[in-house]
Amino acid sequence: MIRVLLVDDQALIRAGFRALIDAEDDLEVVAEGAHGEQAVTLAARHRPDVALIDIQMPVLDGIEATRRIAADPALAAVHVVILTNYGLDEHLYAALRAGAAGFLVKDTEPADVLHGIRVAARGDALLSPAITRRLITEYVSRPPLADPTAVSGLLTGREREAVALAARGMSNDEIAGHMVISVATAKTHISRAMTKLRARDRAQLVVMAFESGLVAPRTP
Repeated sequence: MIRVLLVDDQALIRAGFRALIDAEDDLEVVAEGAHGEQAVTLAARHRPDVALIDIQMPVLDGIEATRRIAADPALAAVHVVILTNYGLDEHLYAALRAGAAGFLVKDTEPADVLHGIRVAARGDALLSPAITRRLITEYVSRPPLADPTAVSGLLTGREREAVALAARGMSNDEIAGHMVISVATAKTHISRAMTKLRARDRAQLVVMAFESGLVAPRTP
C-alpha cells in the first residue's frame, strides 16, 4: 500500500484528489493539510511514501515545506511531488532544488496522476522528457556551480554514463537498452550514483548532474 499525504489550501482540490487516490486498491490518503507548516508536521507524524504538496499556500509555501522535509534525515523516504496550476515555470527549478521528486499539474489526466504517485513512490523522478528539455535549456547559459572533476571523480565510468543518460530523460529501461545491460544493473548504477553524490532521489541527481557540470547542457 502506497501511503499519500495531501496538502492543498483548497478543500475542493483535496477532496478530488482524495476520491481519486482512495479508489485505488494500492493507494491511500493517510492525512490532509491546508498549508506548508501542516505539510511538514504531518509528514513527520505519518511518514507517507508520497507527499502531494501545492506550491502556493498560506503560512508556508510548498517549496519551503519541501525544503524542510528534504532536510530532515528521518523523512528521507518521503517523496515530495509538487502540485501546481502553472505547468513549466520558474517554480519547477526551485521545487527540484528544494528536494522534490517531481511535479504534477492539477489538470493532469487522473490516470497520469495515479501513475505519477506510483512512480514517485518507487523513488524515480517524475520528470517527463519535456520537463527534462526545459531543465537542459535552463542550464545551457549557466556556468557549473561546482568542479565537475570533483563530482565525476566519485563515480565509475559506467555510473557517469548512466547519470548522463538519466539527465537526458531516459528511464531505467531505456538506459539499460542504450548501455546494453540489464535493467537491474542500470538501477544499480543510478542508485550507487545517488548514494555517492548524496542525492535524495533521481530528480535531485539530474539537477546535480547539470549544476556540477557533470553533464554538459546542449540546446534541445
